[in-house]
This record gives sequence, structure tokens and C-alpha cells, in this order.
Amino acid sequence: MDDDSLFGHTHLGYIVVETDRFADWHRFGADAIGMHADPLDASAMRFRLDDHQCRFLLKRGPAEDVTAVGWHIDDHAAFDRILARVRDNGVPLSEGTSDEAALRGVERLWRFPGPKGITQEIFTRPRLASEPPALRTGGFVTGEDGMGHIALTSTRPAELRGYFTTVFDARLTDYIDETISGVKLKIRFLRVNRRHHSIAIAATRGLRLDPIRTRVQHLNIQVAELDDMTRSYQRVKELGFRTALSIGQHTNDRELSYYAVTPSGFEWEVGWNPLVIDETTWEPSTHRGISIWGHTPVGQTVIDKLTQFRQAATSLTRDEQTVPALSGKGTPDDRAATRRLKRRA
Repeated sequence: MDDDSLFGHTHLGYIVVETDRFADWHRFGADAIGMHADPLDASAMRFRLDDHQCRFLLKRGPAEDVTAVGWHIDDHAAFDRILARVRDNGVPLSEGTSDEAALRGVERLWRFPGPKGITQEIFTRPRLASEPPALRTGGFVTGEDGMGHIALTSTRPAELRGYFTTVFDARLTDYIDETISGVKLKIRFLRVNRRHHSIAIAATRGLRLDPIRTRVQHLNIQVAELDDMTRSYQRVKELGFRTALSIGQHTNDRELSYYAVTPSGFEWEVGWNPLVIDETTWEPSTHRGISIWGHTPVGQTVIDKLTQFRQAATSLTRDEQTVPALSGKGTPDDRAATRRLKRRA
């Protein structure tokens, strides 16, 4: 492995959500999904999955969306390499205040712009809680591969892939080709460590459309036991929250999961037992369809479909926010091939 590579040194650490629906989010996160909730004051609430003080930070505001993603960086040397990459490409950096770091439960906090207006934050060490979390499950899988993943829809998937490769040395895991309601999609799955993917990027083929209002399409967390997933699915339904997709199994990472709709409108995937990548043998491939079985849409109405159509039509008239200076030149596979040719020369 390249000594300067950040692959394996980066882990999804926390998510920041801006919302005015604190009561609904408390019921969703704690009562339905089963996370530990820590209401801090009228303007902030945190959810825990493990011994970290914060895995999800909810801040009061009108966006009803994810506003920032926090990445745990293994050490100061890797952290400084990221700062240098961002700075050397002329992209502004800002250091988080001590209060901002404390709110996120982390040390050494810096931030910089990310695709789709989602601020990217990096930190070196999480602060640990003094008491174990009060969960409604047997536990969540986090550990050395970080927590879950984020999924984005994009009209500029190459730029997004280039961004995460430039900043974190993300690797392509695989693709999925899928057709939903007559729309052809290609989904790219990127990993920054052994977890099958920490980032998924979905794009339509042909016209550049984005049918999703929110910056993220869904967030994913992983439970420790199959019963944890099925019981939370039942709680989601019993408490009256919408389910987007029923329980099913994905073709590429083989994860069993379901998708609920959060109070802010984006989706929340609860999954169990995805495969772990073996870097010595893995080769990217393309899968046909996102699911082996299940994952059938639940309760989608004609109004829902019309809303998505209007959102997609609107996306034709606006530019998606990217960070061109960090989006790289060519695809990661192109650059890897170039490096191999140079070594042979």
C-alpha cells in the first residue's frame, strides 16, 4: 500500500442533521430505531450507537436535511495530509471551535466544503461517554470500519467520486445497474476502509436528473443481530413512521435491511451482516438490480410519484453544487492505470 495513502485511515464518525422536528426525531431515533438519545438543550440533541458521545447530532434549524458528515481520522499524520490536500487545491479550511468540537464529542475538529453543500468535517479522536448507551437493541456495529454509510443522488457522479478519491483515497467497490419506474440508474459504491462502502452515489443515465429533495438519499446503520433489525422494523411500523422499502437483501454487499422515512424526509436504512472486503482479492464488478429479494416499495402514492417527478424536472434547471478543485482529473481507475504505466517505464 502507498505510504501516503489515506485508505484505511478514514472512518465514518458522525452525521449532523438540521431539523425543527425534535420530538418526532426523538421518537424515531430512540423508540423506533433503538438508539440512545441525549437531549442537550432546546437547540441540540445527540444519538449514540456505542461508547462515542455522539454519532448523530441534531441541531435546530429549517433545513430538514443532513448538513455535515464527520470523518474519524486515525492519527495526526493522516489528518495533516488531508488538510494539506485541501489547502494545496485552494479550497478553504476552517478550524472548529472548542464548543463545536465538544458538541460533536470529538477532538481536533476541522471542516471544508463538500459536494451537494454537505460540509465535510474531520477529527482525530472521539470523546467517550462515561456510561454505556441505553439501547433497544443488542448493539450496533461500528468499530474500526466506522459506522454505516451515506447515500447520495447526483447529476455529477464522476465529480463526486473524484472528490472522495482526491480527499480520502476512496476505492471503487462495485456498481449496481437498476431501473426504477422506467428510469435507469447507475449506483457507484466507494469504500475508505474494509467496510463494503461508506459512500454510495446514484445517478440517472441519459438526462441528468435528481428526484430527491434532500442532500442525502439515505443513511445506513448496522445492527449486531438479525433480531435487532426485524424488531426495529416492527417498532417503526407500530409507532406510525413510514417505511420506504420492506426487508430485503442487496445483491452486492449481501446486507439484509429495510428503509424507513425519517421525520426530515430522507431515508434511514437499518442493516445486518454485510460482507467485509478482502483487499487482496477484491475486484470491482457490476450487479444487475439492487436486491436479491425483497426491498419492495411500501405505501408509495401517486402524489409521492408526482412530487418526485416535479423535483426531478426542477433539477434540470439548476447546477448541482460540487467542489471542482477537489474533484480530480479523470477517473480513479484512469489515474491508477497511469501510475502503473509510469512504474513500468
